[in-house]
Amino acid sequence: MALVLHTGAGNKNAFKALIAAEYSGVKVELTKNFEMGVSNKTPEFLKMNPLGKVPVLETPDGPVFESNAIARYVARLKDDNPLLGSSRIEQAHVEQWVDFAATEVDPGVAWYLYPRLGYIPYAHTTEETAIASLKRSLGALNTHLASNTYLVGHSVTLADIVLTCNLYHGIARILTKSFTSDFPHVERYFWTMVNQPNFKKVIGEVKQAESVPPVQKKAAPPKEPKAKVVKKEAPKEAPKPKVVEAPAEEEAPKPKPKNPLDLLPPSKMVLDDWKRLYSNTKTNFREVAIKGFWDMYDPEGYSLWFCDYKYNDENTVSFVTLNKVGGFLQRMDLVRKYAFGKMLVIGSEPPFKLKGLWLFRGQEVPKFVMDEVYDMELYEWTKVDISDEAQKERVSAMIEDQEPFEGEALLDAKCFK
Repeated sequence: MALVLHTGAGNKNAFKALIAAEYSGVKVELTKNFEMGVSNKTPEFLKMNPLGKVPVLETPDGPVFESNAIARYVARLKDDNPLLGSSRIEQAHVEQWVDFAATEVDPGVAWYLYPRLGYIPYAHTTEETAIASLKRSLGALNTHLASNTYLVGHSVTLADIVLTCNLYHGIARILTKSFTSDFPHVERYFWTMVNQPNFKKVIGEVKQAESVPPVQKKAAPPKEPKAKVVKKEAPKEAPKPKVVEAPAEEEAPKPKPKNPLDLLPPSKMVLDDWKRLYSNTKTNFREVAIKGFWDMYDPEGYSLWFCDYKYNDENTVSFVTLNKVGGFLQRMDLVRKYAFGKMLVIGSEPPFKLKGLWLFRGQEVPKFVMDEVYDMELYEWTKVDISDEAQKERVSAMIEDQEPFEGEALLDAKCFK
């Protein structure tokens, strides 16, 4: 009996086993005329997977379901298959990255994409959490791939197959270039993988999503007709019931709790105006942008903070240090509406120093940022005293990316806006 894969067309989970089969020289046949919602509900299919989910692999020894298990089974049909790792530690690392793809990348993509496609209810807060989680995972992956062509060793393994298929689902449907450009090593890796002959044979040409799918609007429920009072049906002795309409506010959904920063008194500083001025000033930066910042700055509505990394002695590798900053800025996305920041990587030789300047709405570092962004506790935070001209000049120098900064060269400067 040949191996038969039961699945619908274009299923990224089925791609895993099919690509593994191409690398392993294993023949896997696809069921013909498989129709989701019909074929997977038959008694014969439910005997193979009681949940009715795809893919399912039919083997001479019985069925296998769950896509990663199927891919492993196919790979193990070839003795000493390098897809599974060439040593015990490589085998462990292959399993490690397969789990990473399943528990970190796949859920992030799913919780971002599926509500927008209408598969599950959409909630803005859920989407924000999904995006933050996905960016954190891709940041970790980006750091690893900065010095590795493949996830494990020096050739394609099952880990690359599983991760690429999970990324494919996101990049083809919702992760636009503006999203993935923050993770250049992940981008390079993904396009390298999907253009490998064995990947391309299964997946075909891959195009990146050009836009984020709009949220599917629910159709408005039909209005119930008002009940008509039919006199002949009402008992004469019974008093006419009084129809009491529920107040509109009882029917409306509860409003989303406001961010505490939105409850602060209005500020004369318009943060978007400053960000626009910063971005559009290409010449005479000190005279135009820096002067404009101090003209706009509202010390009652906003506060300035210096941050200094506590563990600079660990910053011995330049690209790792740069990725550390990049990941921090990605995780700060939840405060973009209320903040502006500059992060400097200082020094021409290791260990490199990390120093930053942040503008926050309100007089304190926002509590929800301290709670949600674990990087915050890795820095010492000092409130700027703008009555001190030396501190005020340091703010200007950091916004300007002044070099040398405090007598040292700048390795890099990143802006959060």
